[in-house]
Formats: sequence, structure tokens, C-alpha cells
Amino acid sequence: MFLPVRGHNRGHDRGQGDGDSEDAGGGAGRRSRALKAVGLGLSGVLVLGAAAAGFAYWHLNQNIKSVDINNALGDDRPPGPRTGPSADTAALPRGALNILVLGSDSRSGEQNEELGGGDSEGARSDTAMIVHIDAGRTSATVVSIPRDTLVTRPSCPLESGGSTAVANYTMFNSAYSVGGPVCAVKTVETLTGIRMDHYIEIDFSGFAKLVDAMGGVTVTTELDIDDDKSHLHLKAGTHHLNGTEALALARTRYDVGDGSDLGRIGLQQTLVKALLEEISDSGLLDDPAGLYRVADAVTGSLTTDTGLDSLGELTTLGESLKGLSAQNVKTVTMPVVTAPWNPNRVVAQEPDAGELWTSLR
Repeated sequence: MFLPVRGHNRGHDRGQGDGDSEDAGGGAGRRSRALKAVGLGLSGVLVLGAAAAGFAYWHLNQNIKSVDINNALGDDRPPGPRTGPSADTAALPRGALNILVLGSDSRSGEQNEELGGGDSEGARSDTAMIVHIDAGRTSATVVSIPRDTLVTRPSCPLESGGSTAVANYTMFNSAYSVGGPVCAVKTVETLTGIRMDHYIEIDFSGFAKLVDAMGGVTVTTELDIDDDKSHLHLKAGTHHLNGTEALALARTRYDVGDGSDLGRIGLQQTLVKALLEEISDSGLLDDPAGLYRVADAVTGSLTTDTGLDSLGELTTLGESLKGLSAQNVKTVTMPVVTAPWNPNRVVAQEPDAGELWTSLR
């Protein structure tokens, strides 16, 4: 309305009739059409953006595989952590949490096979860590369980029906081979007396992709590593590793210490701390594009329990851990001693192992 009024007054003062008024009205019409075009264009961009975001969310959700561990195990489990309800239902969860994290050596898929996956007949839990997050979620303890530990494997329900038999003095990583994630969780709970709130499994390919999506990881080794089996050859010192190299470091054992799984665990714990520091220093948790890149790389190689099988649930977990720094993460190994009847196997060292589990309940 403002432009036509000015045009009309100017025409009246100059005695020019309505010609200028028509020109002004035409200009306003052109501007109106232009504004509509811009508005439609912006609307189209917003619709396309929303559609792209929706597809990205759906794509990542579809990538994640899950196992209903709670339903499979029922009520025959240790009690969960004692945490009171939050006064603010919208607040992020802050209670204590126990997560069983497994790295599997599955040969499923060409990439896993190329990276040295296990037998094509199945997979084993190549790496096992209990991540205990303290109440408040600003500190945590990561406990590595040697895969060569001899344990009592409980009877586990099978997806096909029936259950496995109880096995005494069997290797810890056999639980996954026999009964998958459900049996791995039940074996850990039987061993520790601690309920696992969540389960996360990542295979070789996923781990390598994770490190690559983060731009690599910087680690410092105290000794030269020359391991033909893992194809890793490093001089002592600080190195920036890509995904394949980081995976090789996590798998190295034959040129570290006595060549047992305990030496490899030390390298894995160094790698875990380095990854946490990389995430913190890079500001990844505050970078949506970076987070999507990492999530897209990892979710296709991820198996979780049904409590973490959506991007929203994983995001909520990640946001609740923003106050957790690498400096407040303690890494330990389950206390073990060499099995008296087998120098290539270990058993829990008591009472030390029992005291560790009690401290995490």
C-alpha cells in the first residue's frame, strides 16, 4: 500500500493523471510476484531439506540391527542399578549404566573378510569390555575381559528354540559363538553379578570405518610393534593411524609382552582412551555433519539391544555423556591368573575379581 500512495500523490502534484499510479501498481505487482516466487522457492527448499533429513534419519535407523535381550533373558538376571526417578521427565538420563561392548570377528561381508574376520561358519567376541558409567555420567570405568578366560557358561536360550547346556571351564568368547549376543550377556552377568543395561556390538569393518570417519586416531606406543599376523609394523612413538591401522593395533598380540591376550588388551585400552580424546578435542558431539558422517559409517556394522536400536536413543545416550571426558575414564583388566592346568588359559583371580565387580554394582 505504501508505494501506490506515494505514486498517486506525486502524479496529482504534477498534473499527470493516473499513468504513474498504474506504473507503480505494476511495480508492486511484479514485486509481489517476485516475493511469492521467493517464498515458494524457500518452501521448496525447506520441504526438500525436511525430506532429506527424514530420509537420513530413516536410513540410519534401518542400518542398525538389534536383539531383544531383555525378552530373551526374562527376569532371571541380576538387579539393575538403584536409581531414583528424575524430577524432570524431560531431562537427560543421569543414572548409573552398564554396557557390554563387544568387538566381533565376523567374516560376514567382503570387508570383514578382507580385514581378517573369523571363520565363515560363525563369529566370536574378539574383544569384550564392560563400560560402567557412574551416576551423574561424568566418570566411567572400562573393564576388559580376556577372551581366553575360562568361565562357567550358563544355559542360554536359542533363537531357534531350546537352550544350550551349561558348560564349565570353557573359554569366555565361546558364549558368543554358541548363543550370540544373548548368551554373551548372560555369561557376563553370571560371571560378574552385574546386570547389563545395554549391549553394543561392532564388527571389524565398522570399527575401521568409525576411525576413518573421525579422521583417524593418534596413539603413542612405548615399544616397537612388528606383527605379521595383524600386518602392523610401528616404531615406538606417536602415530596417527587410519581405520585399518587402528584395527590392526587392536588385534595385535604376538609381538606384545608375552604374546597373550593380556598384551593386546593393553593396546586396546590405549586405543579407547585415544578415541575418547579425539572425540572430545574435535568437538564431534557438537558437529551435526560430522556426527552424521560417523553415524552413517558405523550404524551399518552395529548391533544393539532394543533399548538402543534407534538413532534417537543413541543420540540421547550420547548427549547424556557429554560431561564425560577421557581423563575421567579408568581402564582396567579383570584380575586373572594362569590356569593351573593350561598355560594358555586364564581364570579369575579371587578375591580381586569379586571385589572389582562389587565396586561396580
